[in-house]
Amino acid sequence: MDSLKPLLPKISDKDRTQLTDVLLEFIAWQQVQIDKLEQKILKLKGETTKPKIKPSKIDDDPAKEAAENGDEEKAKKNKGPKRSKTEHLKIDVTVDIQPTNLPEGSIFKGFRDVIIQDIKFETLNTCYRLAEYQTPDGSYVSGQLPEGLNGCHFGNDLISFILYQYHHQHVTQPLLLKQLLDLGVEISSGRLSQFITDDLDVFHDEKNQLLQAGLSVSRYIHTDDTGARHNGKNGYCTHIGNELFAWFSSTESKSRINFLSCLGQGSDYFYVLNAGAFSYMDQQKLPHILLARLELEFSGEAVCSLPLAEPADKEVRIEIALDWDKWLDQRGIKAKRHRRIITEGALMGGLLAKGIPVTLGIVSDDAGQFNVFDHALCWIHAERIINRLISLNDLHVKAVDDTREQLWQIYRDLKAYKLGPTTSQAEDIKIRFKAMCNTKTAYITLNLALKRMGNNQHELLRVLDKPYLPLHNNLSERDIRDYVKKRKISGSTRSEAGRRCRDTFASLKKTCLKHKISFWHYLKDRLLGANNIPPLSDFILAAATCG
Repeated sequence: MDSLKPLLPKISDKDRTQLTDVLLEFIAWQQVQIDKLEQKILKLKGETTKPKIKPSKIDDDPAKEAAENGDEEKAKKNKGPKRSKTEHLKIDVTVDIQPTNLPEGSIFKGFRDVIIQDIKFETLNTCYRLAEYQTPDGSYVSGQLPEGLNGCHFGNDLISFILYQYHHQHVTQPLLLKQLLDLGVEISSGRLSQFITDDLDVFHDEKNQLLQAGLSVSRYIHTDDTGARHNGKNGYCTHIGNELFAWFSSTESKSRINFLSCLGQGSDYFYVLNAGAFSYMDQQKLPHILLARLELEFSGEAVCSLPLAEPADKEVRIEIALDWDKWLDQRGIKAKRHRRIITEGALMGGLLAKGIPVTLGIVSDDAGQFNVFDHALCWIHAERIINRLISLNDLHVKAVDDTREQLWQIYRDLKAYKLGPTTSQAEDIKIRFKAMCNTKTAYITLNLALKRMGNNQHELLRVLDKPYLPLHNNLSERDIRDYVKKRKISGSTRSEAGRRCRDTFASLKKTCLKHKISFWHYLKDRLLGANNIPPLSDFILAAATCG
């Protein structure tokens, strides 16, 4: 165990002298030097410690900064207007209270309302007594249960509560079972599990519509992935979304083929050979001989021996992955790299045939699987490369600080450019960014990081051509954080139904939040079949039209 550092005694202002101030400064300087020497020793010994990474200031909130600096007036100006908390509150019970010891001759002037909010947790068990009659012909006639019941011995409000607690509040199944039993609900763990995973097609169908509606009206999307262990094996969950929708899909891979397959979910076909597919294969440097052979078959001079969907506008379409593998085998395409590039190209062709424009913006971190369509990189992730560097001397510290200041200034100028783009401003930002990336400092690791940023100049400065693109991927980070929280609390999924439900309700919940829809009211509406809340895809389309 490391020895604890001694704490300096507090010196009051009365006892402070010029000598004590100098000594305190000298002690603070010594402590900094000791920390640096400890880091150097660990480096020489081949040991590493977790670096102290300061929070990024690249996107600070001016109101928060003003409050921290004591400028309360400026902070108040940035706050929104106050609202009445009880103006639209539903009043369930009204109680009139008269004053005690009322003097004679007092004149009534009305009531002063004091609203107390409370909640009741109690069971509501209903016994339906179905009258039965025997008719003259010997048959029986019985009363019928009211419409809206789900065919089991548990009401829709209870099922809504179970789904809300499990998927929205992240209550684990054992704790949820204990909670229901404490409230007086007689339910088994198996029945509870069925409510969480079974007979939820109405929600799965609506989730499938989110991605199609979102992609049809979006000029860009955010994307990211995270670990999603399933049935004892490592897996991944991919998030796709923007300000209009959120969509999650858990799979065993996080490759580019997987990402393109996620984008194509819900379409009638996946693999399409068309001009867009061949253009992608050429960009990925597929051997020209193989590409020419595929183009020759595409032109109709060669005959495809597999039963395919009818080509339209010189397109070859294959709907099933097994057929696709067979199609590649029949053409003698065995090399793993060639199969991967052709598969990616066919998936890209399918997305283009579906109507997704090649200009669709994909905002992500620097993960290679997302580098398709019109890719733009997140500036927050780019800054982290520099933020993680461990400076070994004063020259390194100065070089890193100077670079971060340049980076922040370019970022601030990009934010200003988005509000009023001009050609001269765009050229100035390009020149300064290139100069920053070409800077040679005394810190070699920093130089390599800057070179890497220079190689990504097109993706980092994509906003200069498309000012509507966001500069960071924080939206995807925020959306996927809720999924990570659920994973940490409940662990991995075991059944395919459980994994599907986790993706579905994460997508629906986040999309409801984006459109200010109560997830509780949404669950009740769908389970009751009332459909007073329109499909979430309608909200996406309407918001895009208004925007």
